[in-house]
Amino acid sequence: MYEAFFSILKRLNPEFTHHLGMLVVRFAGTRLGSLVLRSDKALSPAMRVMTLGAAFESPIGLAAGFDKNAVAIRGFHTLGFGHVEVGTVTPLPQPGNETPRLFRLPDDFALINRMGFNNDGVEAIAARLKKVRARGGTLPMIGVNIGKNKATPQDRAGDDYVACTKALAQYADYLVVNVSSPNTPGLRGLQERSSLEPILTAVLQHADDTPVLVKIAPDLGDEAIAEVVELVCDLGLAGIVAVNTTISREGLATSPGDVSAMGEGGLSGKPLSQRSLEVLTLIRQTLPREYCVISVGGVFTGDDAQRLLEQGATLVQAYTGFVYRGPFFARKVLEEMGGSR
Repeated sequence: MYEAFFSILKRLNPEFTHHLGMLVVRFAGTRLGSLVLRSDKALSPAMRVMTLGAAFESPIGLAAGFDKNAVAIRGFHTLGFGHVEVGTVTPLPQPGNETPRLFRLPDDFALINRMGFNNDGVEAIAARLKKVRARGGTLPMIGVNIGKNKATPQDRAGDDYVACTKALAQYADYLVVNVSSPNTPGLRGLQERSSLEPILTAVLQHADDTPVLVKIAPDLGDEAIAEVVELVCDLGLAGIVAVNTTISREGLATSPGDVSAMGEGGLSGKPLSQRSLEVLTLIRQTLPREYCVISVGGVFTGDDAQRLLEQGATLVQAYTGFVYRGPFFARKVLEEMGGSR
């Protein structure tokens, strides 16, 4: 029933579909929804992962960008995600880039987005997270992905990250400093050590005991990735989220004309599988196992997730796989991994 419903949604405008899908997910987070959509299979304790000072019930999580405003955390948990990363959150609300800004590439099982950190702002999202925590009950682990407003000058970017940290750290199980989205002008330049180090240092000073990770782009060269790993170790961050979307368009089955018509934006989905694995392998060559690596990019099946875990990922996140495989994506992946019984 739900698969049929989502197959219809996929034929509609992608961003409109997203909003309709989020209504379903939010329903899943209600008492009635949790009764209707609850799984009849138990999750194996063997799936549990100890990292970031906490117990994650499984390694499978939802990547940032789907629940930008922290409105469906319980729903995603009902649907099987062990952790949910909300955001990207910026200090001030912003509408993001002009529409259309989200495109499907079904021949590639991929998406292109140039959303531009559209979100309700830190004040509203902090209030939402506070309410979620106060209500209690069973929750997934909650990560919060933070960024800078589009209008904030590069030399003041650190102020935005600190503002988000002060407001959100107390409600987050972990924070992710996003300096790798291709959809905010100049943001990726913050991945250079001279810019990144003061930002991460300031965030750490205000995060208290909340673990801090940094999210990097797949388009970084090997030397730049090695520099980020070195910085993570030098500063004592909790780990790395690898990777964000890519600006590359190489090797796509979708016609070049159609891809060109979609315009700029970050590409996600199956085309990222190989690069995601390569970046993970490179990171683990020098980053000790006690550091958390959340691997993102091209995760559609249990085999995809298992391959990343075997290569050194601590946790695995998905976004595009959820879009293409439907609402029970996380449950299917866990079953394919042998984690349900």
